[in-house]
Amino acid sequence: MAGGNDVSASTVRRWLLKVIELLAARAPRLDRALKKIARKGGVVVLLDGTLERTRRRTGNENRPNYSGKHKAHGLLFLALTDEQGNLLWISAAKPGRSSEITTARHNKITSHLRRAGLGALADLGFVGLDDDTDDPVIVTGRRATRGKPLTTTQKEANKLVSRERAANEHGFADLKNWRILTKVRMNARHATMLLRALLVLTSVEVQR
Repeated sequence: MAGGNDVSASTVRRWLLKVIELLAARAPRLDRALKKIARKGGVVVLLDGTLERTRRRTGNENRPNYSGKHKAHGLLFLALTDEQGNLLWISAAKPGRSSEITTARHNKITSHLRRAGLGALADLGFVGLDDDTDDPVIVTGRRATRGKPLTTTQKEANKLVSRERAANEHGFADLKNWRILTKVRMNARHATMLLRALLVLTSVEVQR
């Protein structure tokens, strides 16, 4: 692009950065994404987290970016999809060692779901996120504890939740198909902006 238009490469990079910023600005906010699903008659969304691997950097300042769960450096993102696996919303990036449940609390996902009148299916990483046992909006599987294995009914319930959540992985797969994500660095702000821009582009591709 630079050579063909007789401009410098740095100018083209600034153009591309501005395009990414404009696309990211079109990414839906959490409350608006949930209200849109509610207006369409939806009753449940799928919640999950993913680690976007980044180029490894050494030094004490980069230790927070190492995920012990994935044994890799990266940035943690949460995402919501509808029941078909279409991406609805993506959170801001957090250091790789952050937990999914803490990130969900930071984004006040439970409160947003209640206001929209929706529920969410999530994996075992979100057990305890919803502390309202009488009227929970976050549905997860059950964990076995030492000396207290799961009953047959609880195992079947876990399988049902896992089966319903499978569509969530399709949403992440659509997003991670973009090759540019192989070059993501540790800058959380830039990574958030890039992922949200790709969310907008992915939604356009899916809707074609």
